[in-house]
Amino acid sequence: MRFAGAAFFAMRLINNLIPFSLIMWGQLRIGSGLASILNATTPLWTVVVAHWLTADERMDARKIAGVLVGVAGVAVMIGPLALAGLGGDVAAQLAVIGATLSYAFAGLYGRRFARLGVAPMVVAGGQVGATTVMLLPNVLLVDMPWTLSMPGPRTWAALAGLALLSTALAYVLYFRILAKAGATNVLLVTFLIPVSGVLMGVLVLDETLEPRQIAGVALIGLGLAAID
Repeated sequence: MRFAGAAFFAMRLINNLIPFSLIMWGQLRIGSGLASILNATTPLWTVVVAHWLTADERMDARKIAGVLVGVAGVAVMIGPLALAGLGGDVAAQLAVIGATLSYAFAGLYGRRFARLGVAPMVVAGGQVGATTVMLLPNVLLVDMPWTLSMPGPRTWAALAGLALLSTALAYVLYFRILAKAGATNVLLVTFLIPVSGVLMGVLVLDETLEPRQIAGVALIGLGLAAID
């Protein structure tokens, strides 16, 4: 039980606290497009880390090629303007890359919860709840919420959607897939984030689907097929 508690602490540190803080700090200084491309390198780092730290997720040419094609697909989908800031604020870019590396270690570390017999629902709830408690002092000191006006219904609805669907449900699925498919496969979801964003924009916000986005989706699909 004590070991499980230590594992929970390590998981919320490397899967939430460190990467969330690094991405937030980095995105204050670089564009969201460039941040998305850098974030899409998560499977690449996972392939490398898994090769050295596991016996069943070894690196091979097929996996490396698939990851690189997937990253290229993300870059094509977002567009060349996103790459314009590459080489600008190096510290911010390294912060985002550091977050992806933290995600890679978290994916590998999280596999142990299945061996401990901890249900995905318990892991997801414990991780998110504990991270919230850890960050609460910073929120109180920096934002001072008692000085702000009360949010309206639309804000509360948005927060509920982010908390319940984009975080709680997503992490339940994350740990369930992690236990069955391994760290490399579960972190391939990074490639699908821009795809989902584009499709939601077309279906919900009536945005136009551009040819480069179609080409980017095709490359991402090709990369995923090459990896698995």
